[in-house]
Amino acid sequence: MPDFVQMPQLSDTMTEGTVVKWLVKAGDKVEVSDPLAEIETDKATMEMVAFDEGIVGAIYVDEGTTAPLGEVLAVIVEEGEEVPDKPDSTAAPEIEKPEQAGEDKENQDQSPTSKPDEENLGTPVSDHRIKASPLAKKIASSKGINLSEVTGTGPGGRIVKKDLENQTIKASPSSAPAQQKSQTLTGEDKRIPLTGMRNIIAQRLLESKTQIPHFYLNVEFDAAPLMNLRKQANSAAGDEDNKFTINDFILKAVSNAAASVPEVNSSFDGDSIIQYGSVNLSVAIAVEDGLVTPIIRDAQNKSLLEISLAVKDLAERARAKKLSPDEFAGGTITVSTLGAYGIESFDAIINPPQAAILSIGSIKNTPVVDDEGNLVAGMRMKVGMSCDHRVIDGAVGAKYLAELKRRIENPASMLI
Repeated sequence: MPDFVQMPQLSDTMTEGTVVKWLVKAGDKVEVSDPLAEIETDKATMEMVAFDEGIVGAIYVDEGTTAPLGEVLAVIVEEGEEVPDKPDSTAAPEIEKPEQAGEDKENQDQSPTSKPDEENLGTPVSDHRIKASPLAKKIASSKGINLSEVTGTGPGGRIVKKDLENQTIKASPSSAPAQQKSQTLTGEDKRIPLTGMRNIIAQRLLESKTQIPHFYLNVEFDAAPLMNLRKQANSAAGDEDNKFTINDFILKAVSNAAASVPEVNSSFDGDSIIQYGSVNLSVAIAVEDGLVTPIIRDAQNKSLLEISLAVKDLAERARAKKLSPDEFAGGTITVSTLGAYGIESFDAIINPPQAAILSIGSIKNTPVVDDEGNLVAGMRMKVGMSCDHRVIDGAVGAKYLAELKRRIENPASMLI
């Protein structure tokens, strides 16, 4: 029986993908897990793999084509089997929210406020009660099939590959924002279609700004100790050693401060607040067509060097669109930095479902009054904090910024 290769869901927010490059051609023999094509999602470019062995019978979609989830892209057949025509396209699977970090996985099935592993759409909430082969789970995850709705024909009711052959992907309503009235263009104007990434940014930030009650706190730090320590650390490093950026120190301070004031490392969840045990730090990185926020996991336990190396690696792969979906999901607090662009201060929009985002401005040479009342040259940095008032009150936000200030103005503690 032919195995139709459909556009898979490779990220939690993906509704369509673009075939960047086919890695096989009609007539090629493939094995399970062999890469078939490079697919560009709203977040990264990832490989689509084969879930069945056989011969690539036909490729129905050209490179550069954007297709919705469930669109048939190719077909794998057995040797000597007739190659079928492309069937009608199926609709996209329902998009669900990703699992949040820090939840007790052992209690997810019992707790009404816990989140299932919804990034893997093929895995039901009570996965331990569903018997399925690893290959069946992998196929279900790619095709958006809910295994709880499949009857297994394998030993003991186990779901196997053949049980999924006639399953279809569920349709979901469009999550696109409402269309505004089209503007009249003049001769010099041009209309630029939204990329997948820009469309997701529009949706998520509109949701955040309209559904989350933001409030904003701002504070100014003495950045001179931080600048001096960074200069000393980089001067002592060899030519081949890692060079620290100011942002490395800030990320370390933000993470440790969040561990000390865990109320900010939280999210709103209906009738409860989830407070996470680990600080999974989302770092805003500008890329060619938008912004991504990959995650440094367990950042509170990482050294300054580990954070520095991690953020450099994430930034490099983000700009090359080589990040994997799991590197975006499960962040608990975000840092956005515009200091390199000369921006002194700004208020960022919260990255849902998180409850806080830090906005870091540039460091400026500024006259300041010292402890003895003298006017001296100083170095100051402005930091903003956007908070979800359902989770964080003003006093808690102020407590967190005081802890962050203490760490940034005494940066030697971050080297321990």
